[in-house]
Amino acid sequence: MVLMQFFKLALVNISHRRTRSFLTIIGIFIGIAAVVALISLGSGLQETVNAEFERIGADKLVIAPGNALFGPSAAYTSSVLTDSDLKQVKRVRGVKLVAPTVRKSVLVSMGDKTANVFLFGMPTDESKIVIEEFFDLNIVAGRKLDSKDNYKALVGASLWDDVPLGRKVRLGDALSYAGKNIVVVGLIKKSGDPTTDGGIIMPLEPAKVLLETTSYAYLSVKVERGVKPSQLVAPIEKKLRSSRGVKEGHEDFTVQTTEQLGDSFNNILGVVQAIVVGIAAISLLVGGIGIMNTMYTSVIERTREIGIMKAIGAKNRDIMLLFLIESGVLGLVGGLVGVILGITLSKIAQALAERALGVGLFKPFLPAELIIGALLFSLVIGTLSGVLPARQASRLQPVEALRYE
Repeated sequence: MVLMQFFKLALVNISHRRTRSFLTIIGIFIGIAAVVALISLGSGLQETVNAEFERIGADKLVIAPGNALFGPSAAYTSSVLTDSDLKQVKRVRGVKLVAPTVRKSVLVSMGDKTANVFLFGMPTDESKIVIEEFFDLNIVAGRKLDSKDNYKALVGASLWDDVPLGRKVRLGDALSYAGKNIVVVGLIKKSGDPTTDGGIIMPLEPAKVLLETTSYAYLSVKVERGVKPSQLVAPIEKKLRSSRGVKEGHEDFTVQTTEQLGDSFNNILGVVQAIVVGIAAISLLVGGIGIMNTMYTSVIERTREIGIMKAIGAKNRDIMLLFLIESGVLGLVGGLVGVILGITLSKIAQALAERALGVGLFKPFLPAELIIGALLFSLVIGTLSGVLPARQASRLQPVEALRYE
């Protein structure tokens, strides 16, 4: 009963200082809003990507040159994958299909426009199933590539307007394959991957000729039914080490299951989230200091009131509890405003991402644990920020407090 009275008194005191109270909680609600928005968006992206990896990867793994599939070492490695590597992988027991892919940035002319795009060369035999599943190559108009195609192509969603179905794409004028026309026979559904959405896909062998390459960007592997991809990582690595003449621990290639790819993505996303949340925590610290400052000011302003309360029987713990409730309410209100603002920001970010990318990768994930945790955290921050001012208020001597002007 007494606790409820203290709570009501705290709300009255806060309402009497609306402007100061609002300015006090700015740091709290900005920090909480940032944390809620970033974690919800990051978790939503994580859920979406994990679901996508699960959809495509129960029976697949990827082999790439270099020592990473993500990051600079994957993009700028000097090692390559060759036909010899392709043959070695096919010989591993448990491997069902191996789909090689070539990839290179090229200059193309599309009507009166020119642009640098990624040109992919992908197989048109049975192994193309692996590529189609990996890249989610859903055709929305036209047809897929087949084994009879040479200079035919599929184009990503970002190129639809510039290169509609049936249009010819002319390869750039500064390259050895200048002057070659490729006819668009299919349009690929938007996936959200800018590389694929802005890329051109053609049959593997003609692409190798045009790009003047015999090496591959990566090998996509589909395993036999009943075989786990993780079971084939070691045998494939052993086979490739032997054929490439490298020792264990010094591999110039990477073999990863889609589960490992998902883990790599999650690790990168986790680091980014931690850094951003750490920056947002600075705002929470500033907010806590603001609450402490406000409570110290409140103690000075209400010194005579504290003296009267003590004179009529209030104990030190009652005074301390009153000020702790007041600072806790400031933190909780800031947290509540921050949660609402964070949810709003995450929804706005989702709408903007869907408009820009045309896919729902950024779907906010807002579990009850996140909301409750944010509110409890803001309550704790507010309460802890009021400990020292509350302690100071509780130690005031009644006689000295009543004489204070």
